[in-house]
Amino acid sequence: MRAGLAAALAVSALTASVNGLVRWVSGASAPWLLDPRHLGAKARALGLYARHRPLCLWTDEGQPANYVASAARRHGVDPDLLEAMLRVESGSRAHRISPTGACGPAQLMPGTAGDLGVRDPFDPASAVDAGARYLRQQLDRYRGNRALAVAAYNAGPGSVHGTIPQNGETEIYVPRVLAEARAIRIARTRRRGRP
Repeated sequence: MRAGLAAALAVSALTASVNGLVRWVSGASAPWLLDPRHLGAKARALGLYARHRPLCLWTDEGQPANYVASAARRHGVDPDLLEAMLRVESGSRAHRISPTGACGPAQLMPGTAGDLGVRDPFDPASAVDAGARYLRQQLDRYRGNRALAVAAYNAGPGSVHGTIPQNGETEIYVPRVLAEARAIRIARTRRRGRP
């Protein structure tokens, strides 16, 4: 019985440590301290962050928004849609880890970042570029359907079968991103002096 209690306390301490570090890095969208879900992904994200943090202390990475136009142009995606996704995903913050372990401004899962050849998902330039590339892949997969492409970006392409998944998150995420993209486009048009 004591061994079981000791093991439970050790697991709780590990869980609280991982989630506490994620909270320290991310702030507002942090997981509950004893949330046992996605611990492996969060631990991998923390490892990537630990590798990144010393680099950004010595260099000026710039804001993620600074890289949107060039990444969107390079990968042929709508810059307003890309910027909207970054805002909804991470608040356009480079140092962000989600409660599921997604990293950086584009909120790439460590495995997806690796698949896209991104060594540092917290580096704004490479993360925004990879986010644009991943969005382009989803737009191609869903023949330009923005709603389905955005849903696949959020839930994973294996979860999107012709409709937006109803998983408690994606059905809220897609309209938020599309509305944010419209708002960005309207604001940009007004700044240029067009009616």
